[in-house]
Amino acid sequence: MNKLRFAVVALALVLSVSVVLTDGYAEDKVYINGFDAAYPPFSFIDKSGNPAGFDIESINWIAKEMGFKVKHQPTDWAAIVPSLKAKKIDMIASGMSITPERQAAVDFCNPYWQVIQLLVVRNDSDLTVEKALEPGRKIALLRGSAESKWMTENQLKKGYSYELKFYDTTPLAIEDVVNGRADAAAVSNTALQESADRGAPVKSIGRYGQPDVDYGYAVRKEDDAFEKTLNEGLARLKASPYWDELVKKWFSEKK
Repeated sequence: MNKLRFAVVALALVLSVSVVLTDGYAEDKVYINGFDAAYPPFSFIDKSGNPAGFDIESINWIAKEMGFKVKHQPTDWAAIVPSLKAKKIDMIASGMSITPERQAAVDFCNPYWQVIQLLVVRNDSDLTVEKALEPGRKIALLRGSAESKWMTENQLKKGYSYELKFYDTTPLAIEDVVNGRADAAAVSNTALQESADRGAPVKSIGRYGQPDVDYGYAVRKEDDAFEKTLNEGLARLKASPYWDELVKKWFSEKK
């Protein structure tokens, strides 16, 4: 009987230790946010070499509020969804458009921002949207972006014959418009505003047909619990005064 009682106590101790270790692992789990290092104001590397931007500060607040840790890891945008699926990162909070193609590969949390897709040209350009999309024109855009997918599927495959030029970052795409190596760039209204605020001599000539898009945090399809945590944290953030502080800090116009 004593041996049996000893065995039961020993088993209970093992299970207790197991629970403590398991709970401790959960608490110590660091979720890696893959982000575009050159997409201000949503995400970028600041002058001190640190991750910065609207999405970075939003996720930091959510992580603290919901009790998990987060590490921000710069990730090549063209490979960011495969990196998430391969578990090299755990989420994408970096101004990512919610598109049907991406929804087939990953899950998105509730939308938190909406952007308008525009064609951007030099300030001294007399191009219209129609002229910018004429045969022989060069349109600059981010490699792997929703813009490139939409323009290919909805314009190039339906008779347009302009050329798409791909860049690793949105600022590089806009820079080539300024330098005359591209006729126009397809970017969001927030990217245009950021460039204009930095003094880039560019302007919008209007929409080119792509519908407005929502941004959302992306997670793996099997990570339902984490998605629920992010959605709850996002809801708390948007209900807090800090949300308005972030919007005022990072955007010219409040949404």
